[in-house]
Amino acid sequence: MTYEPSSASSKPRDPRALNAYRHGLTGQVHILTPDDEIAYRKHCAGIHESFAPVGAMETNLVQAIAADRWSLDRGVAIEGSIFAIGVGQPTRTSSGEPQVDVALAQARVWLADGKNLQLLSLYQHRIQNRVTKNKKMLDDLQQQRRATLQQVAEEVALLTQLAESKGETYDIARDYPRQSLPPQFDFSIPEIARLAAHLTRLAEAKKLLQTAQRPLRKAA
Repeated sequence: MTYEPSSASSKPRDPRALNAYRHGLTGQVHILTPDDEIAYRKHCAGIHESFAPVGAMETNLVQAIAADRWSLDRGVAIEGSIFAIGVGQPTRTSSGEPQVDVALAQARVWLADGKNLQLLSLYQHRIQNRVTKNKKMLDDLQQQRRATLQQVAEEVALLTQLAESKGETYDIARDYPRQSLPPQFDFSIPEIARLAAHLTRLAEAKKLLQTAQRPLRKAA
């Protein structure tokens, strides 16, 4: 949902006006400025593209990482804004050297707002710990999923070869027991078939290469 100014008003929209929308993945309502909403959506899309999650659990973890990364970047921006406020304030004394005056202004900000800056640093540290924890969970989940897919594809490749040796046809959809798969993973039949075919061709290529490289025995 987006909150717009009344149509009866002829005044242009305040750039500080807020948009509220419900996130499609988390169901949470985010209230942001229009520019921040665009940036947030782009930020989340980039994180999801980088991690390429599969399934609800992986997608949820990636979104949590994206949201926390956004908070970390916002914390850095807030810190910079705090120092910028101090630098922009007039002072009674001036060294006559702009760079020196900026350094002194930053020192005054630290002395005046050091407690808030420390709280901001603690806030960022806790978020970073959460990012690290979620990243570890995501890595473990994705590795387990890939290992399971690899195992299933290897089994299908072997069973297909066995069926062919007997003049039979192995049908993955019909013959592979899907109930043996972990419930959190839902691999498509074409995905398993493609990987199984790849593994079969790879094994044949290795066997052919080994045969070609095997030295010929000299006649007695």
